[in-house]
Amino acid sequence: MAISVMQRYEMKYLMSREQTDFLVRQLEGHMQIDEYGMTPILSLYYDTPDARLIRDSLEKPAYKEKIRLRSYGLAEGTSPVFLELKRKSGGIVYKRRIQSTIPQVENFFEGGNILGENGQIQKEITYFRDFYKTLEPSCLILCDRTAYFEPGTDLRLTIDYSPRYRAHDLTLTRSLDGIQLLDEGWTILEIKVQQSMPLWLSSILSEGQIFKSSFSKYGEAYKMEAARSNETTIIFVAPHIISVA
Repeated sequence: MAISVMQRYEMKYLMSREQTDFLVRQLEGHMQIDEYGMTPILSLYYDTPDARLIRDSLEKPAYKEKIRLRSYGLAEGTSPVFLELKRKSGGIVYKRRIQSTIPQVENFFEGGNILGENGQIQKEITYFRDFYKTLEPSCLILCDRTAYFEPGTDLRLTIDYSPRYRAHDLTLTRSLDGIQLLDEGWTILEIKVQQSMPLWLSSILSEGQIFKSSFSKYGEAYKMEAARSNETTIIFVAPHIISVA
């Protein structure tokens, strides 16, 4: 968690329960679970009032960017949280992050300074905030994550169980509840590497018929919430077509 600058390839895969079980078995002898084991991950995404960042991202441009506040488990007022600026260009993910606290981050988005040891990262995050002018909590993404690493290499792998979201109660401090993003038993695999994927891992994915997928948890949550809003509108505006909907 001490790493503040990351540059790597990140590949995502959707897996059924059977594929997840297969992969976990095959990883034995290749990769190790990190010291934290399965950990609740909470990511609070900030966006403009008109959701410009996620709407742009859903257009699948060559370059896209997001900003989020992350905690590992429920946070407290002064416990460490991580403000992360994430950009993707040409298939490469660039991440900048600063350790902070919730009160400091709230002050930052109101126009104050962000604390951190790396002045360059502070400048980048502050420029991002000032460029978009008004950024506010938009969506909370939650999951239960198990992270793996291959000793002696830069290969990292995470499996996100029960990915879910909230569009209300947008805080890292109160609850791990949320609306499920996937059908029961499905997980999200992310492979993170600075160079190329090792052959042994490619072979495992091929054998398990685990194929790369373009999936954004925040993007899926935005689409699901938009659909829920439209359904609500139909119910109140035209109740006579409820049975059709």
